[in-house]
Amino acid sequence: MDLNNLKPAKGSVKSGFRIARGQGSGKGGTATKGHKGAKARSGYSKKIGFEGGQMPLQRRVPKFGFTNINRKEYQAINLDTIQSLVDDKKITDTLDKETIIKLGLAKKTELVKVLGRGELSAKVSVSVDKVSESAKAAIEKAGGTVTV
Repeated sequence: MDLNNLKPAKGSVKSGFRIARGQGSGKGGTATKGHKGAKARSGYSKKIGFEGGQMPLQRRVPKFGFTNINRKEYQAINLDTIQSLVDDKKITDTLDKETIIKLGLAKKTELVKVLGRGELSAKVSVSVDKVSESAKAAIEKAGGTVTV
């Protein structure tokens, strides 16, 4: 053991200073917070998007448009996708919401709509939230059934 290896015993030295405990402590007065201003006050928390009093970007940029809160978003699945699932033997004769979720084509909360892009040669019974007219015709032409 040398002098350069010496350390105080663990727990004997307190880490940090007791600030704001009078001038004699050396950390009194402004208590390391500088002079005045919002950051020196108790209860200060910077608001999200605050730019030092400058008009925040979120208020500077003009607002326009309209968002319909009643809009229904559908996750689209086309006939060529269904055909490729049949070809890959991922589905055999039925395609319902549970199968679609299991295959990762839609999330549990999403509505599903079958659209008519592509060709369908396999006989598949489809049970989803919505089906386009062209998709319904193609599924029934191939010998399948559609349940909405």
